Amino acid sequence: MKNKKIVILLTLLSISYLFAQNQKQDALVLYHNGKYRESVQVCEEEIKENPNRVESYVVMCWALVKNRQYAEAEERALEGLNVSPYDLRLIEVLGEAKYFLGKNSGAMEQFQKYVNSASESGARVGIAYYYMGEIFIRQARYQHADIALSSAVKKEPLLDTWWVRLGYAREMAGNYYEAMNAYDEALRLNSSSVDASRGRERVSAKLQ
Repeated sequence: MKNKKIVILLTLLSISYLFAQNQKQDALVLYHNGKYRESVQVCEEEIKENPNRVESYVVMCWALVKNRQYAEAEERALEGLNVSPYDLRLIEVLGEAKYFLGKNSGAMEQFQKYVNSASESGARVGIAYYYMGEIFIRQARYQHADIALSSAVKKEPLLDTWWVRLGYAREMAGNYYEAMNAYDEALRLNSSSVDASRGRERVSAKLQ
């Protein structure tokens, strides 16, 4: 009888453990569902349990950037890189955090490090090139912006806003025919894009 009670107790404990595991929220799922604060909280708990859990740092930083907590994202990305210095995901998201904090040189360094090491099919290669292009626009280096943004739209050809920025970079560089092509592509993807329409009008006037 005593052995039977022990078996029943162990079974109940096992069921309780499995139930708790199933109830535990997945930080990545929360992130993809736009629940960024909740995602960060889950990641914080995971890191308390295991300070070397790199995946938690990665998802946390993605969520912090989406939630516009850029200074905290920068800090936590650096903490994550102390655990795993060559994690490309942390390198890239550190670039994003620095970009939004206006740290152009630091952001550019991270993005270049990322694209130089990531495979051509890397999930965030297009994003890295896009931000590099935006930094070059901030610096009025429009030819460089053209190159970076051209690489970005090659990776993500269906984002009309990226084509608009490519058109703008080309327009500022005085490459009006190429700018027209980029604005046209943006309008093909989104005919209601005000920025693309205005850009096309400006460029068209220059070509007359």
